[in-house]
Amino acid sequence: MSRERLRATFDTVASQYQMARPGYPADLYSELLAMTGIEPPAHLLEVGCGPGKATLPLARAGFRITAVELGDALAEEARRGLRDFPGVSVATSSFEEWTPPAGAHFDLIYAATAWKWVDPQVKYEKAAALLPPGGHLAVWDADHAFPPDFDPFFTEIQPVYDEMGEGDGGSWPPPRPEDQPDTTATEFEASGHFAVIGTRRFVWGRRYTTEEYIALLETFSGHIAMEAAKKEHLYHEIRRLLAARPEGSLTRHWLAVLTVGRRR
Repeated sequence: MSRERLRATFDTVASQYQMARPGYPADLYSELLAMTGIEPPAHLLEVGCGPGKATLPLARAGFRITAVELGDALAEEARRGLRDFPGVSVATSSFEEWTPPAGAHFDLIYAATAWKWVDPQVKYEKAAALLPPGGHLAVWDADHAFPPDFDPFFTEIQPVYDEMGEGDGGSWPPPRPEDQPDTTATEFEASGHFAVIGTRRFVWGRRYTTEEYIALLETFSGHIAMEAAKKEHLYHEIRRLLAARPEGSLTRHWLAVLTVGRRR
């Protein structure tokens, strides 16, 4: 399925996304502010805000934020959650097609778990055009992490994905968080518009009950778009494996890699 179609799937689970997806570590925001040197009430532009998971902490810190969100339902979720912050606005548009208000100036552009969905032929050039020389672009994702003590549940469930043709074809187990390449930093430099000034890695774990974990999976594009029969089989196997555990739950680890660049 194309990037355009997959990125549109998130809007179908807008309210579930807000409840099931984790927030980002407080240390990530501290590092973001330390590396960029920005302070309230600087004006930030967020690309792909979703329901506002990364918008709210920065709004609470006193920043003015213009957020752009492709999905109608996600944008509405964000507006609802940010209604107490008059300095925050949410525009419903793709970043590629969005036109900033006349006279708008931004001190930082950032994207949380959204940058990979933006057209690579557009995103760096447009971000650079919206920033003054020396302005900053910050990008981070929240991906599945596999530290040395990762939950063996994921080794047990992997054959189910492989048998359905839904595995990624990579080696098992995946690389440890510290060994994951920072492809975003490579993109920054290759764009010619941004010099990377720093990267930081954040790993954390979260405990999920069976139904909480399935609700989380329902917010990932690949699972949203998965054929109904495959999804039914997968969730049956998840419930079966976790029912055999006394606690009936699992731990999923997350990795966020913060990449910060300065406009050349």
